Amino acid sequence: MKEFNINNLVRSNVAGLKPYSSARDEYQSTGSEMVFLDANENPFQTDVNRYPDPQQRSLKTELAKIKNVFTEHILLGNGSDEVLDLLFRAFCEPGKDNVITLPPTYGMYKVLANINNIENREVLLNSDFEPNVEEILDSVDQNTKMIFLCSPNNPTGNSFSEEKIIYILENFNGLVVIDEAYIDFSNKESWLNKLKEYPNLVITQTLSKAFGMAGIRLGICYASVEIIQILNKIKPPYNVNELTQLRALDRVLNKEEVDSEIADLLKQRVILSEALVEVNFIENIYPSDANFILVKVDDATKRYDQLLEKGIVIRNRTTQPLCENTLRFTIGTGEENKKLIEALKNIE
Repeated sequence: MKEFNINNLVRSNVAGLKPYSSARDEYQSTGSEMVFLDANENPFQTDVNRYPDPQQRSLKTELAKIKNVFTEHILLGNGSDEVLDLLFRAFCEPGKDNVITLPPTYGMYKVLANINNIENREVLLNSDFEPNVEEILDSVDQNTKMIFLCSPNNPTGNSFSEEKIIYILENFNGLVVIDEAYIDFSNKESWLNKLKEYPNLVITQTLSKAFGMAGIRLGICYASVEIIQILNKIKPPYNVNELTQLRALDRVLNKEEVDSEIADLLKQRVILSEALVEVNFIENIYPSDANFILVKVDDATKRYDQLLEKGIVIRNRTTQPLCENTLRFTIGTGEENKKLIEALKNIE
């Protein structure tokens, strides 16, 4: 890879932007008793009458310990979707630049590209659901700013080859965004371990899956200090609210419980996989590094409707590229999985 310089990627208006300075940016509490008359807040105590920490320092400190990174490498957002949107707005010039995505994959990459008026160049995964590296790099031009890799991938469940990802990192002089929403369910190492080696590497994670906090909307971005500084310039000043910060911090500090739940889901994934083999209309069960299993069936729409009639909601992925007649089962509790297995065995 040519010498990487993030300043060659950032939009010129963003590079020259002076960010908004909030009251809580200008004064950081030292823990001493102070009278706060700086932010036009309501002074009457409701537990949420004060603005939240715009940099979420307490939460970042605990995440940094768990992930073995420095807090300066972390940006938090209102769900991963906000983090991804910030990447588009910081580095992609509307109507000019493009990004590359690899269907079948998480649909919001394409939606965010469209919202930001950025060309989305789609390069299909191969038949093994692996990146077509040569085709990806052949699709790159001087206006290609980002390549999105979802690994473990949604909806296929597999983790991409390390060799393929490294090749892309070393041969693309733009940002390589690895979405690790499901990494906690994989026995593969997180790409966080490679963060220092590749200045063009951006990693997104979430508390929605393994940490069981989809309802609070907390997304995480890990990247170089330079990239995080750019994203901090354009993020809304109070993008992560006080209640989200408190609930997330409580959950992160209770990592033993989270690990126990992950272990249970991995056990249930094995149980469900073995049971699916006995379902006569399932033609293929794809290996999974996530908290879901993708299967190929004879008629996805028919089977989806049949399960719906039995009170079970799954995901029909048949409209996605390379996913004709596939269904995606999220791993539930032991009791939920028993109901799913029973329903599958009793429909014709």
